[in-house]
Amino acid sequence: MLASLLPGLALIASAPVLPPFGFLVFISWRQLRPGLLPIWAGLPLGIFDDLFSGQPFGSAVLLFSAAAIALDMIEARLPWRNFLTEWLVAIGLIIVYTALGLALANLDGAATPLRVTWPQIVISILAYPLVGRFVALADRFRLTPFLEIR
Repeated sequence: MLASLLPGLALIASAPVLPPFGFLVFISWRQLRPGLLPIWAGLPLGIFDDLFSGQPFGSAVLLFSAAAIALDMIEARLPWRNFLTEWLVAIGLIIVYTALGLALANLDGAATPLRVTWPQIVISILAYPLVGRFVALADRFRLTPFLEIR
């Protein structure tokens, strides 16, 4: 949820430049720990992302849920993965997410061509390994046992 707030805090721009961090973190968690987030987790995370992204309400819910279903299908087909396959899957999901997000915004009244989103797509693709590394660090912290001292 905090990742969904990041693009709005750092920069105000007339064109999309910052990656959709909420979606990138969602993909990273689903790829790192496939069974951790249930398939319906796209609904509440998408609602939260819709509230702060400026997209038409329901677009992130649809796209997060579709990405969760796609990742589950890919997980069933490819149980053995490596960094390259996960990055290629993430690249495909990022491109589809950005293009469909733009299409849904255009249906709602925007008139933006697809070429405007290419910088955001490229930055998102290049930022994905860093986001994945951060998610792995957060997951390692989550799994660290804490000792209570009395």
